[in-house]
Amino acid sequence: MDHVIGIIGGISPESTIEYYQLLLSAYREKTRRAALIIINSIDIDKIADLFSAGDLPGVTEYLSDELQKLERAGATCGLIAANTPHLVFDELQRRSKIPLISIVRATCDEATTRGLRKVGLMGTRFTMEGDLYPKELAEAGVVTVIPSATERDYIHEKYMGELIRATFLPKTREGLCNIVRRMKREEGIDGVILGGTELPLIFRAEEVDGVPLLDTSRIHVHAVVKYCLG
Repeated sequence: MDHVIGIIGGISPESTIEYYQLLLSAYREKTRRAALIIINSIDIDKIADLFSAGDLPGVTEYLSDELQKLERAGATCGLIAANTPHLVFDELQRRSKIPLISIVRATCDEATTRGLRKVGLMGTRFTMEGDLYPKELAEAGVVTVIPSATERDYIHEKYMGELIRATFLPKTREGLCNIVRRMKREEGIDGVILGGTELPLIFRAEEVDGVPLLDTSRIHVHAVVKYCLG
């Protein structure tokens, strides 16, 4: 029986569209068949307000309810098409009746497969300043480097003010690239995790000055397809 993939999307719509297209392409490449997909596009403003307020229990309740809608619609496995909500992934998985595929676990596996030892992390402030990636990477012997406080302010501001609103400006892209260059020069990173699913949409590149960029959306999609095909 083919799996029915349930997606919690809408955070933001553009990255959800990217996920949908990537899933269809990757699944068809492996099977020559179309993937069976259900998308629950949730309220981006509500989830942003909950995170801004530091209300993780509220995030958990909201996303758990939305996952149940996917279950009732017939999904046999699920994913959240965003990084930051994975701060409550363990509790969501505990409550879920269907298996959930983690973007963090998939990305950490990719980092170790590539032999990376010291990676930069970009994303929302919540992702950069939380232990979401550092904890998982540390268990694999990989060091996480987060941007400076000023750089985190810049990334978060551009992320919430531009990227999730589908605004992708060349000057913002260059600003982000300069942060990668600085971390390479001063911190000695050998890779960067694009820990926000809108970031690949502005970079649209596999590396910056020789530093590989880990596209978490694409990595997540391949992990989901691998799970579905056993």
